[in-house]
Amino acid sequence: MLLETGRVCIKKYGRDAGSRAVVVKVIDDRFVSIITGTRQKERKCNTRHLEFLNEKIDINDKALVNKTLGIKPKEEHKPPSAKAKR
Repeated sequence: MLLETGRVCIKKYGRDAGSRAVVVKVIDDRFVSIITGTRQKERKCNTRHLEFLNEKIDINDKALVNKTLGIKPKEEHKPPSAKAKR
């Protein structure tokens, strides 16, 4: 079954065309909720705009989702040292 949570796909149309996406929730037979590597905010998408891949991941594993979508982990902000303020 292609319409299932955790299915990896590629956006064919729209602002995120060509980027990988992961299905977060199935709304009905025509719409799913997805996140992509370019925009991590969950949003509704028509299934006609997606090309489903033969790959499925666990969406609860954030590290795996980020790796699949190509999202790099954020670096911690370090305050400048006292020596650098000269």
